[in-house]
Amino acid sequence: MKKAHSLARLNGRILNVFSQRTTAALRAALPLRLALPHLEPILALNVTKEVSKDTLVILRAFELAAECTAAGTDVLPQLLLATKEIDRMFLARVGTFPVGIVIRYEEVTPIRARRIKLLYDAALKILAPREGKSRLRGAMHATFSREEFGQLLYELFRLYAEETRSLSRSVRLPRLLVPLRERIAQELFNVMLRVARPLAVEIAAIAYHPVVPAASE
Repeated sequence: MKKAHSLARLNGRILNVFSQRTTAALRAALPLRLALPHLEPILALNVTKEVSKDTLVILRAFELAAECTAAGTDVLPQLLLATKEIDRMFLARVGTFPVGIVIRYEEVTPIRARRIKLLYDAALKILAPREGKSRLRGAMHATFSREEFGQLLYELFRLYAEETRSLSRSVRLPRLLVPLRERIAQELFNVMLRVARPLAVEIAAIAYHPVVPAASE
């Protein structure tokens, strides 16, 4: 369980860095700079929602890792249903802001299902029982190459960006910005993708940097 919680914490840190880098990039982009006061509180809450959802997925993968359940055909619908409760808590918090939002499940669910399956399958492999007591870093290295891990991160970021784009279409904007809603949503997606690739490469490089053994005294 310790390794699963470590993986969940690592995932949470990665998502928060992605969100912070995205927000910094948004401040330089028009018309997003105009819409940012309305989007930024939602984006901050959204990353908290995503971390909670991903933690649920990772811990569930740990529970089933011993059974080597790769497909997760029964698990994934259960996880999708559980994320709706996290959504309800997210919407309750959004309700305290001067914005309104509706989650378009007909649009979000297929994207969310792909992201959950991708994360679930990856966590299942990383958390699979191994001979000896390998730490999280060792388990990650045994499961993915540096390039594979970077690509995994990019795909998770891309699906996160797709779901965020859908979410941004539902944010209540000032009347003057309403005609720009689709442009704003698409530009948000574009900015997130521009952040995603170099960040995925950067994180993979850090995660797979050789550890130099400490010199013995």
